[in-house]
Amino acid sequence: MDNRAEVSAFLKSRRDKITPEQAGLPVYGQRRVPGLRRGEVAMLAGVSVEYYTRLERGNLTGVSEQVLDALAQALRLDDTERMHLHDLARTAAAGSRAPARRRDSRPAIRPSVARVVEGIPDLPAYVQNNRMDMLAANAMGRALYAPMYAEPAWEANTARFAFFSPAAQTFYADYERVTHSAVGALRIAAGKNPYDRELSNLIGELSTRSDTFRRLWGGHDVHVFREGNKRFRHPAVGDLDLDYERLDLPDDSGLSVVVYSAPAGSASGDGLKLLASWAADTHQEDAAGTDAQT
Repeated sequence: MDNRAEVSAFLKSRRDKITPEQAGLPVYGQRRVPGLRRGEVAMLAGVSVEYYTRLERGNLTGVSEQVLDALAQALRLDDTERMHLHDLARTAAAGSRAPARRRDSRPAIRPSVARVVEGIPDLPAYVQNNRMDMLAANAMGRALYAPMYAEPAWEANTARFAFFSPAAQTFYADYERVTHSAVGALRIAAGKNPYDRELSNLIGELSTRSDTFRRLWGGHDVHVFREGNKRFRHPAVGDLDLDYERLDLPDDSGLSVVVYSAPAGSASGDGLKLLASWAADTHQEDAAGTDAQT
């Protein structure tokens, strides 16, 4: 797969973000570029200007890990950006070979994993793939993301919901941070899975239909969801300030289990209890409606 355009844009975007002062370089006269010059990056990485120019034109084929690490240090990449650079290099190296076997677009969730998710009664939990499809969720997970599930057009995909649904801008208290992180996570996924057609189609759909996504995608920032905090404005229970943990499954499915929680006795902890009660009432109403139709 030819990923030269992606490599070139990523390296240039990182170079543009570093000032000479941040890199410990002297500044003389007026500069035409917003960040470092190519020659300055080459000097910091210990390679020739010609070699770095080749890299920034997108050709990472045959580049050693030592050079990639030196380049990452010169550009002051964080751990996530460094990982992405190595992913791009692996894709470049595999470009001349036959593509790897594609994973199933919707890998089966092991019954034991489904039981674990369903067996967490008091906390929102769900299984998600790298395209942000929510493949399975317990009752609390469905209740937390009720605004998304209320709109079948989003196909239980949190990225579609975030960028296409007006409700998302109210639902996520930190909407700009959520969308920025989502774009960064999709870029990481694209670097790791260059032959994932459904992922490419999703990114194309988001780019075509959302000005916000298109603008953020052009920034070439990357993000990995591991643990963190999200603030929600739930339409039924109000504000929820929740911590989350993302646990990657130890297989090649690419699936993760995400669980939200809040400290016991906190306002959000009480909010989760209220959410559980609301979810139970909603389930009873749905069941009653189904019975009435039969």
